[in-house]
Amino acid sequence: MHGSSNRPPSDHFDGRVFFDPDGVPPKSLREVWRWQFGGDRKRAVWPKWAPSPYADVPPARVEGNKARLSFVGHASWLIQTAGLNILVDPVWSERVSPFAFAGPKRHNDPGIAFDALPGIDAVLVSHGHYDHLDVVTLSRLARKFSPRVVTPLGNDLTMTKADPAIRAEAFDWHQRVELGKGVAVTLVPTRHWSARGLFDRNRSLWASFVIETGAGKIYAVGDSGYGEGKHFRDIGRTHGPLRLALLPIGAYEPRWFMKDQHMNPSDAVMALADCGAAQALAHHHGTFQLTDEAIDAPAIALGEALDEAKIPRERLVALKPGQVVEI
Repeated sequence: MHGSSNRPPSDHFDGRVFFDPDGVPPKSLREVWRWQFGGDRKRAVWPKWAPSPYADVPPARVEGNKARLSFVGHASWLIQTAGLNILVDPVWSERVSPFAFAGPKRHNDPGIAFDALPGIDAVLVSHGHYDHLDVVTLSRLARKFSPRVVTPLGNDLTMTKADPAIRAEAFDWHQRVELGKGVAVTLVPTRHWSARGLFDRNRSLWASFVIETGAGKIYAVGDSGYGEGKHFRDIGRTHGPLRLALLPIGAYEPRWFMKDQHMNPSDAVMALADCGAAQALAHHHGTFQLTDEAIDAPAIALGEALDEAKIPRERLVALKPGQVVEI
C-alpha cells in the first residue's frame, strides 16, 4: 500500500509522504468528525435515483485527428482519438467506498454500459480515492482488455495488491508517457491529497493529466482545489494552448471543509480562465453524493458563475452521463 518506500526525497516528497508545495495538508480527523457529526451540518437530500436521459454506445475506434469524449459519470470519461481508446478514472461499481455494503452509492447508471465499451488500450487513474481508483472496475478491465494503466507514484501498489493482472505503471509529476499513435500523456501537479484508509494519508501521489492528441491537448483534472490558481496558470503556460479542459465542479460543501481539495463552480470558472483552454467540460457532480450540496446545485451554480464572469455558457458545459462531445 505504501507507495513511498525507497524513494528519494523531492520538492513534493519528504521521504515518507507526498505533499503539494503550493497546497495545504488534508483536514485532520477531528475536522472530518466535526463536519460529519457537528450540530450545524446541512446535508441536502438527493433523490434515490436520478437517471440520465442519455446512454452512449461508442464506435469501435475514432481515427485520425478527431477526438470523441463520452461522459461516463462522476469523474469517468472515455476519450477516443487516433485509433486509441482511453478511460479516465473509470468507476462502474455501485459504490465508491472500502465496503461493498456501505458508502456513497450511484444515483444513475454509467453513461456507457460496461458491455458496450470498445477495446480499451489505456487507463489513466488520477489518485487513490475510491471515487477515482476503483479496483473492482480496474480488475474487470484487466480481464476483458488488459489495458496499460498509467497512474501517479504509489497507486500501482494499491492496484496490483488487489489484482496482479492490473498492468499498472506509476509515474511522477512532469513525466511524459507515450501511449502510441502520436498520443502521449503528462502527469501534472494538482492541489489535492490521497488516502485509502485512516493511516496511509499521502503515501501515494495524486495528479492531473495533459493528453496530447491530434485534435489538440486535453487537460483532464481529476480532483483539485483552486487555491490561488497557480497550478492552472502553470499548466496553461507550460502546456498550452489547451484545446479542452475537463474540470471538476462538484463535492464542494461545506466550503470551510472542502475548498482546499475540491473546486466549486465559480472556482472552476476561474480555473478555466487561468489555464486558457478553448473549451471545457464539467464533471464530478450528480452521480455520487460525497458532500452536502444538492444533486443539481453544481450545474445551476455553474451557469450563474459563467454569467457573472461574462463567459458564454457553452464554453464550460456540465454534461449528463451518456452525453458525447466531439472535437
